[in-house]
Amino acid sequence: QVQLVESGGGLVQAGGSLTLSCAASGNIVNLKSMGWYRQAPGKQRELVASITGGSITDYLDTVKGRFTISRDNARNLVYLQMNSLKPEDTAVYYCHVSGHFPWGSSYQAWGQGTQVTVSS
Repeated sequence: QVQLVESGGGLVQAGGSLTLSCAASGNIVNLKSMGWYRQAPGKQRELVASITGGSITDYLDTVKGRFTISRDNARNLVYLQMNSLKPEDTAVYYCHVSGHFPWGSSYQAWGQGTQVTVSS
């Protein structure tokens, strides 16, 4: 079983910055992708950014150039540095990881979510 603990959310004014952190623990083996999703009220959950073990990154178009995802493979940590925040970035942000066990089956896990609120 894999557990994820997020931290770093909060209230910030437009144009400000926040850094989200997520620590993975438990049966962490062959961790493949780590990422951040977000869900605003009344909207579907969307992928904000992801990063592979080889540091290949992918970003939602609307956050490119403002958000940076990074990971610490040795400590199973993933970060999301968010700059130039906009009110439309307001959402609950969820950490997500995926990988596969030695016998081949895959796994994934979600964090509990952390609220990010950007005031105008």
